[in-house]
Amino acid sequence: MRHTVSPAMQEAALRAAGLRGSYRPLETPPEGLRDRLQEVRREYTGVNVTIPHKESVLDWIDAMSPEARAIGAVNTIQVKDGKLIGHNTDAPGFIAALGEAGVVYRGKRALVLGAGGAARAVVYALREGGAYVGVHNRSLERAQALCRDLGAYPVTEADLEAAVEGCDLLVNATSVGMKDPHASPLPRGLLPRWGTVVDIVYNPLQTRLLREAAEAGLPTLGGVPMLVWQGALAFELWTGRRADVEAMYQAALAVLEGPSRL
Repeated sequence: MRHTVSPAMQEAALRAAGLRGSYRPLETPPEGLRDRLQEVRREYTGVNVTIPHKESVLDWIDAMSPEARAIGAVNTIQVKDGKLIGHNTDAPGFIAALGEAGVVYRGKRALVLGAGGAARAVVYALREGGAYVGVHNRSLERAQALCRDLGAYPVTEADLEAAVEGCDLLVNATSVGMKDPHASPLPRGLLPRWGTVVDIVYNPLQTRLLREAAEAGLPTLGGVPMLVWQGALAFELWTGRRADVEAMYQAALAVLEGPSRL
C-alpha cells in the first residue's frame, strides 16, 4: 500500500473540519481479511477498501447500500451500531470528477478497460448516466460477467482497435501504469480519434497512456480528481460532516508531487 495518499488526504479533511482522529493504512492479505474486518467492527468508525479486496469483502460485511449492491463492489465501509455497512463512493466520485472537468458522457460511446471493482464502479456510473459502455479485459469471461450484471457490452481482442478509435470516452480502470510508469493498457499508438482519455491511476500523476493521449492532442483526465471525490464522499459517511475538497486536493498533490511518490 505504498502508493496510497489517502492518509494525508483524509487527515487534511479531519483538520479542516476541526475533528480529532487519524487515518492509517492497514496492510491486509486476502487470508487475513475476515479477521481484519472483525477488528474494524470493534475499533474503527470506518475504512476504505482497495484492491484486491473490493469484491471479496462482500462475503464479510453485514449490509450494503443499494449502489454498492448493484455494482457488486465496496470501497468504503461504515461502522454503524456494530454493523459493517458497505458503500461504493468510487462511482459517484468518478462522475464528480468528470463533471468538474466538463466531460460530457450522456449518449456517448465509452470504452472501459478492466473488469475489477474499480471498473465495475465506472461502468455502473456511466450506464446510470446514459452512456453506451463497452468493456475490454484480458479475461473475456470477467468482462462478459461484468457486462451481464451492469448492462454493458464486451469488447473482444479482435474488436479492440475499432472500439478504441471510435469511442468518445476511454477509461483505464486497471492498475496498469501504477506499478510501472512506462506500461500502458493499450498497444503503442492505439488511441481514440477524438475522444477524451481518462486514467484512474493517480500515481504517477501522468501515466504513459495520458502522455501519449496528450501528445496526440486528445483531452485527458488523470486519477487524482476521482481519488479526491471518492475520499470526500467516504469522509462524509464516516463523520456526517462536509469534506473540504480543496484541502484534500492540496494534501494529495503534496504527496504525489513530492520526492518519494512511488
